[in-house]
Amino acid sequence: MALRHKASRKMVSLPTRAIIPEGDVDKRPILETHHLGIDFGGLTAVDDLTLAVGPTEICGLIGPNGAGKTTVFNLLTSVYQPTRGTILIDGYDTKGKTSAQVNKLGIARTFQNIRLFSNMSVIDNVKIGLHNNVRTNILSSFTHSFGYSNVEKVAEQRARELLSFFGMDNLRNTQAGALPYGAQRRLEIVRALATNPGILLLDEPAAGMNPSETVELMENIRRIRDTFQIAVMLIEHDMNLVMGICEGICVLNYGKIIAKGTPDEIKANPKVIEAYLGKKAGN
Repeated sequence: MALRHKASRKMVSLPTRAIIPEGDVDKRPILETHHLGIDFGGLTAVDDLTLAVGPTEICGLIGPNGAGKTTVFNLLTSVYQPTRGTILIDGYDTKGKTSAQVNKLGIARTFQNIRLFSNMSVIDNVKIGLHNNVRTNILSSFTHSFGYSNVEKVAEQRARELLSFFGMDNLRNTQAGALPYGAQRRLEIVRALATNPGILLLDEPAAGMNPSETVELMENIRRIRDTFQIAVMLIEHDMNLVMGICEGICVLNYGKIIAKGTPDEIKANPKVIEAYLGKKAGN
């Protein structure tokens, strides 16, 4: 089943040579990197990565296997600390911060391999993601005071609202590990959204999905951006999905950006054709 392409907003260049949608130009980018790089021993995994993501942009990070895409996500979420360069989330430098701290700054992610609490219920998985927004203290949690009960009520309501957004509220008491594969993927996205991010990173969200599930995923990504007014950045090998939904695309090869542009520009770029598709332009 083909994914239908919807017209994207015009992309414009910033002084840093990064590109963002025209509608985001008067706003601060939700994510910026400047000359970002990381070395593992003598190996440079990511080098001189400079990009910006507008606060309501859907963008793609693509490239061949081993290009460094997941390493970039690990840098952005402080799983790895960069060897050089700067990462700004909503203008705040993430240098030296933990993954939990950068999550509170406004970045959340899903993983290539699903990471749910499989033995917990669907709704409890979502409640875990609400830790950035729900506040209580240790004493009230032990005594189950009125404040604690009220917090639990608010968390339950918010978790159900998020599950309903994906048509999953009827599954709230189901054990997460018992869900079908596609539903587990959706639940991981719901849990990430529960942290109230400004940008959501999706690492191969369509992996293992059939064509109809992929179409549904594409529509859900658009709904997430439009409803929550946040940015979405995805790593994906399904080029039909990437070209059908992303406004801006960065192409990585050997840890470096070799092209940035709109889907049409990326499809016509000779460097991308050679590096990503494995054939030389004109052949």
